[in-house]
Amino acid sequence: MRRLIPSPPLSIALWVVWLLLNQSLHPATMLLGAVLAVVVPLLTKGLRPATVRMRKPMLALRLLQRVVVDLLASALGVARALLTRPTPQIRSAFVHVPLTMRDPNGLAVLAMILCLTPGTAWAELAVDRSQLLLHVFDVDDESDLIERIKLRYETVLMEIFES
Repeated sequence: MRRLIPSPPLSIALWVVWLLLNQSLHPATMLLGAVLAVVVPLLTKGLRPATVRMRKPMLALRLLQRVVVDLLASALGVARALLTRPTPQIRSAFVHVPLTMRDPNGLAVLAMILCLTPGTAWAELAVDRSQLLLHVFDVDDESDLIERIKLRYETVLMEIFES
């Protein structure tokens, strides 16, 4: 069964998204969605970096909650900066963030978190995965930003994926 469906959560998610996008529970729609939910993971199996071994799912849920709160706070901060400050007062910068985490799945989740956060964009990952280059829309203190990323995200992701 594992050879037919290499990633059951991905297949379920694809099937649900297919049904939501089509806004139909017609048997043909459900069948086509099921076929895609089996075929797409098989075709993309080689693109996934490694098998996901999430060791602490409850911690992942708490991280999700933290990320949602941080996304909202960042969106408000970016909007406030754009609406209240002249452009020369906005301090955009590229920030080098040293990384301890090496797990490809943890790094992928960190990339998603940072790319989804308004005002930040993941620019580059060092070949040895020891450092990332992050573009920040407005940064007051680079060392504080680095510390927040490491404490709020990297250490939690390491606990979820590497411990």
